[in-house]
Amino acid sequence: MDKTDNVFHSGFVTIIGRPNVGKSSLMNKIIGEKIAIVSSKPQTTRSRIMGVLTEDDSQIVFLDTPGIHDPRTRLGEYMMQSVHDALDGMDAVLVLMDVTHITDQDLKVASDKNAYKVPVVLALNKIDLVSSQEILSATAAAAQMGYEEIVPVSAKSGDGIRELISCLKKHLPEGPRYFPDDMITDQPERIICAEIIREKALRHLRDEVPHGIGVEIMKIEKISDQMTEIHATIYCERDAHKRIIIGRQGSMLRTIGSEARADIEKLLATHVNLQLWVKIRPDWRNNPSDLKTLGYQS
Repeated sequence: MDKTDNVFHSGFVTIIGRPNVGKSSLMNKIIGEKIAIVSSKPQTTRSRIMGVLTEDDSQIVFLDTPGIHDPRTRLGEYMMQSVHDALDGMDAVLVLMDVTHITDQDLKVASDKNAYKVPVVLALNKIDLVSSQEILSATAAAAQMGYEEIVPVSAKSGDGIRELISCLKKHLPEGPRYFPDDMITDQPERIICAEIIREKALRHLRDEVPHGIGVEIMKIEKISDQMTEIHATIYCERDAHKRIIIGRQGSMLRTIGSEARADIEKLLATHVNLQLWVKIRPDWRNNPSDLKTLGYQS
């Protein structure tokens, strides 16, 4: 189909890749807003997150997914099911690789491209960190795997983003606007606020703690046009982790709360009174009831 005509094209694109290749950062850069949390910790994204890019001639609905890994908990199984579900009914798949560190797991994900039964585009991320020769070498290696469309990008600087969008547009069928022009995500405010709090915790906590935390918004109430009150609970699995999250005389919890409050105020466009609590839920990542409470099971 000729994609240079004047009709409107739309479709769904799933972003996949191993943990820490920059899937959420890339989607945020494409959409132009922070709708998915990011951190240097693996498995930051736990559910599929939708981002909508609407332009004059097209609407691309992106689905950011958890990093592909071998699950060791029920939460991990839920995350991998989220990836599987996000691939159902797609118009295209965007495979993302970190050009600075290509692993066997990357190659496994990339080698599965023929199984998707839809067009697959490969994006090589973090080109701002390598030389042009390294980019050429990675592109040549990807071409040998059978990829015909390979786009070097930087989710940080924005290099290659327009080229990537144009490449994906070529694979969109003629279709309607699935969502209003001003809609950029289907994430409820309550979920976004919980994720923002979790992101700040991920930023500051020791490596052994982040995988075992979850955040539940207990209350979100608009007190006035200028003030919103939010109560949230951070769950962890061990008493030792609770002490780390709270910190000496509450210092860590105050840091998490202060940084989260700033981002939530930007999101809600009001002042925010954010109250945080920390509670222990042993082995919640393997408890179906706890997973459902925290939004990780339907």
